[in-house]
Amino acid sequence: MFDNKSILITGGTGSFGVQFVSSLLANYQPKRVIVYSRDELKQYEMEQRFNDSCMRYFIGDVRDKSRLNFAMKGVDFVVHAAALKQVPAAEYNPMECIKTNILGGQNVIEAAIEQNVEKVVALSTDKAANPINLYGATKLASDKLFVAANNLTGMERTRFSVVRYGNVVGSRGSVVPLFARLKAEGAKRYPVTDERMTRFWITLEQGVKFVTNSFRYMHGGEIFVPKIPSMRIVDLVKSIDEFAEINVIGIRPGEKLHEVMCPEEGARNTIEFNDHYLIAPAIRFFDDTIQYRKNAIGEVGRYVEDAFEYSSGTNPDFLTVKQLKELNKAFI
Repeated sequence: MFDNKSILITGGTGSFGVQFVSSLLANYQPKRVIVYSRDELKQYEMEQRFNDSCMRYFIGDVRDKSRLNFAMKGVDFVVHAAALKQVPAAEYNPMECIKTNILGGQNVIEAAIEQNVEKVVALSTDKAANPINLYGATKLASDKLFVAANNLTGMERTRFSVVRYGNVVGSRGSVVPLFARLKAEGAKRYPVTDERMTRFWITLEQGVKFVTNSFRYMHGGEIFVPKIPSMRIVDLVKSIDEFAEINVIGIRPGEKLHEVMCPEEGARNTIEFNDHYLIAPAIRFFDDTIQYRKNAIGEVGRYVEDAFEYSSGTNPDFLTVKQLKELNKAFI
């Protein structure tokens, strides 16, 4: 799919971007791979690892539409991964989060349309479903923008979809590296906000594969949600240190006990496929011939029951301590 194509990744020096570029170069022969981000040091470090002739490194911010327009010239596919993601930082710097996650998202949309990009997939988060913190609220707004963008293009070629998934094992700023550092420092007590807490858990490799597949599945306007396991935070601690003591510090502002990726209120628009759910757009598009039950590669799904909710707390698939230990090996 990506052979002889030009692909741009916003926020391309992040954990996802690095893994996505690695996968592209290993499995395809792209014409150009453009890493678009604002951190010159991370770009320099990434260039030491990925210096293939197809690689391009663009310093730029998604807040800068003119730079996005320039970077997207001749681009076929865009993965929008750039975001301000730290929940406490977003609460303390709300307008900065809004500028990047919402206004920046709209800039990506407008630049993609103006440059006649074929397909755009925007990365979202479980925190965008029924959000209680600003980060989640900005990502929900961003999701709505990318879904509605399909009305801006009409019958032209540019199409937009969203991928929503949960916590990524070992990504920058996540809890696994923190717990691993505490273990290395000889800590006996590990901070846990609430012992009942659960989260969806996905590896970077799984996330990249799902995003790649979403480009194949998409008509435009979908929110794709992978079927992935959940984990209990106390099991995660045990997987890192079986003798650890739990230090309950209380839920932080904007934090939930359990995360939801498909809310019950959206069940009427949720379609189940073998390895994922699809949330069809609630609005009507200019092209009303799309049947979301059948994806672009011919797979047929079924609508879920009215009361369906996909929550990390009621997910039938939970990782065991042993499985978590195996996933965490690379970070401990």
